[in-house]
Amino acid sequence: MTTTFDKFNLDKDILKAVIDAGFREPSPVQDAAIPLILEGNDIVAQAQTGTGKTAAFGLSTMSMLDTSDRNVQILVITPTRELATQVSDELFSLGKYRHIKTVTIYGGSSYSRQIGLIERGANVVVATPGRMLDLLKNGRLKNFAPKTVILDEADEMLDMGFLDDIESILKFLPKERQTLLFSATMPEPIKRLAKKTLNDPKFVNITPKEHATNEDIEQLYYVIEERERDNALLRLLDALEPVKSVVFCRTKKEVDRVSTQLMAVGYPAKGLHGDMEQNQRETVIKAFRASQIEILVATDVAARGLNVTDISHVFNFHMPFDPESYVHRIGRTGRAGRKGTAITLVNPMEYHSMQRIAKKVGTNIQFKMVPTLNDVQESQLKKMADEIEKAELDVNAQKILDILGDDINLSKISLKLISMLINKNSLQGPNKIGFDQKTLTNLIKRLDERNGRDRNRGGRGRSGGYRGRSRSRSGERSGKSSGNRERRPRSRN
Repeated sequence: MTTTFDKFNLDKDILKAVIDAGFREPSPVQDAAIPLILEGNDIVAQAQTGTGKTAAFGLSTMSMLDTSDRNVQILVITPTRELATQVSDELFSLGKYRHIKTVTIYGGSSYSRQIGLIERGANVVVATPGRMLDLLKNGRLKNFAPKTVILDEADEMLDMGFLDDIESILKFLPKERQTLLFSATMPEPIKRLAKKTLNDPKFVNITPKEHATNEDIEQLYYVIEERERDNALLRLLDALEPVKSVVFCRTKKEVDRVSTQLMAVGYPAKGLHGDMEQNQRETVIKAFRASQIEILVATDVAARGLNVTDISHVFNFHMPFDPESYVHRIGRTGRAGRKGTAITLVNPMEYHSMQRIAKKVGTNIQFKMVPTLNDVQESQLKKMADEIEKAELDVNAQKILDILGDDINLSKISLKLISMLINKNSLQGPNKIGFDQKTLTNLIKRLDERNGRDRNRGGRGRSGGYRGRSRSRSGERSGKSSGNRERRPRSRN
């Protein structure tokens, strides 16, 4: 296999790992950053999550690494334990033919074990800020003088309150070093940190628009009544059949409820949030990466730094509060040159907020109608017919036919078998969910007029979110979830 990474003159063993990884051509951030890093420059690189930043700094710095030196030469600082583990795994994979040793350092694990791994000749350390600062303050790392320091996902470290820790860590490190800062967004505190701690840095900007999003991600939104959220999510999962997806929820309680509901109707799903033990979280992420779990239901904080390249869909069960959160959420899909889809469920009261986010991120977020139950069933019947046509005959099929004998004709046998398949994959729920474009336009107009009258009277309007009609078609009170539908377990052939 040929690769355009040859032009960078990377170490031959690093290049061999690039070919193993299936990289054919560099992403824009890799194309811009790798030559600058190889020249020894400090850099500030702004690029979206999932655009290949890890490979950008990993390929370049590990090509320059001296494998005969048994001291730590590269330090990568990341905001979360999950991201630290994933970055470490990727760097290990890219450095395997150079026999580069990587160690992950984070809180909640044994000090002595982590220190021992470093002392046994680690070339690369990937660490979270808290544990790294703790080890340096207490003098537990001897001869710790990395030549290259990488601050990964700097804006997330800012959001999590780690900027002071970062500055403190850098004071313990050699002044003569190469420092690389990578961030999806570039708020003022990050710019000040770069100016204060980097030496005449070169700038790489792959996202010229504020809060820009990845063009490989198709962005959609569906407007629904508040009580329809559960059924809307299930309907979209049924219709789209995502290979691997993340469902973002606002609270830990909601993560538990939604993940439990998905499992109850047959989806391989698990929740991920901050109240889980670290080993539980690592087990869930490992299973998700190995495709043992198809749907990860998570809070924003728990999913920060999640580095899984084959996520096909992201679902915002509730709309994120700001453009930055939206960019970070949907950045979990459309990675490594793959196409992805980001879906946001919105109630009518959130409609204008959705439009503001679209304007701020400078992208077209397309309105879609939730498919009807009839549409999904029709689509699945066509798919089923195609699968029957392409199916290979099993050696036992004739035996079953012989057992049935002449009591049932072939036409009746065929219909019975097809009925069994349909029942096995039966779908339930209301036929129609959400609003069509005409109904939505009229509803938004009425809501805007009502809000205008409230403002003119000096009032504050109604409190609380949109609750839809007083009762649903099934007679349930508005505001309660109607997602407690029964359904047969899904067949996963």
